[in-house]
Amino acid sequence: MQKLINDPADAVTESLHGLQLAHPQLLRVQFDPPIVIRADAPTAGKVAIISGSGSGHEPLNVGYVGRGMLDAACPGAIFTSPTPDQYLAATRAVYGNAGALYIVKNYMGGVLNTEMALEMARDEGFEIATVLVNDDVAVERADNRRGMGAAVLAEKIAGAAAEAGHPLAEVTAIAQRVVQQARSIGVALSSCTPPTAGRPTFFLPPHYMEFGVGIHGEVGRRRLPLEPADVIVKQLTEAILADLPLHAGDEVLALVSGLGATPQQELYIIFRQLHHLLSAAGLIVTRQLVGNYVTSLDMAGCTVTLLKFDPDLKALWDAPVRTPALTW
Repeated sequence: MQKLINDPADAVTESLHGLQLAHPQLLRVQFDPPIVIRADAPTAGKVAIISGSGSGHEPLNVGYVGRGMLDAACPGAIFTSPTPDQYLAATRAVYGNAGALYIVKNYMGGVLNTEMALEMARDEGFEIATVLVNDDVAVERADNRRGMGAAVLAEKIAGAAAEAGHPLAEVTAIAQRVVQQARSIGVALSSCTPPTAGRPTFFLPPHYMEFGVGIHGEVGRRRLPLEPADVIVKQLTEAILADLPLHAGDEVLALVSGLGATPQQELYIIFRQLHHLLSAAGLIVTRQLVGNYVTSLDMAGCTVTLLKFDPDLKALWDAPVRTPALTW
């Protein structure tokens, strides 16, 4: 294992120290328990948007803390869900007396810990709502689907609604609409290597790929021979379009995210073919993101996410945002 780290056990904490030093105007970090919060939090009268995940997926979620997006992020250990105490500490730190929304990815540990945090927060008198992100079409049953790229889209759009002063019920409904109208799938060309493990989570023979991969180092739903990029994109796109109700003339937001070790050049090759296929299907790509937005440490590969736009969602997407990873 060759990584730019010191003691593997300190990697998350040292990364959070670096994040704070790099973006003091946007956020601050508390370490006991570890949470990342907006520099100006709490904002009175504003719904607080709180999200969490294991570390190793950066910039998810710590890179999305700031104006127009998250009020707080709860970073767990690598690929390990945040604890209920982290969510409670984040709620206390950013609550502006207008309620709070927890955006939860559909992983067992994260769901269970968030449910416990929800009970603890409500016992202290906080008004909390939750939205579950489950957009991964590689999993057949919708209630078992993992949270992937739709988390970024829900956090941005719900964050804009909260920044605009919408009440908790409306912010929650908007985030839920994003999840319902978004689908994702991923492909990996290599495993990732968690620092504390020191070895890959799986071994992939040369000239093969994992199709329908997870973002925690899980193997894909199918192991297939490696194909040219255009063929891979066609497979990813067909899997999403088979599940997401879209019709010619619909507008979409397209997100192509690297998994941590894929060059930007290759991601643009992926997006080029994705745009071509969507246009050929009569869909209009009106917004796009291409880069590292939801990663899996040093895994090679990418995920593709499509969101069916409507005028309200597009307006909220375009609203100003200022975070370490998203700014416009």
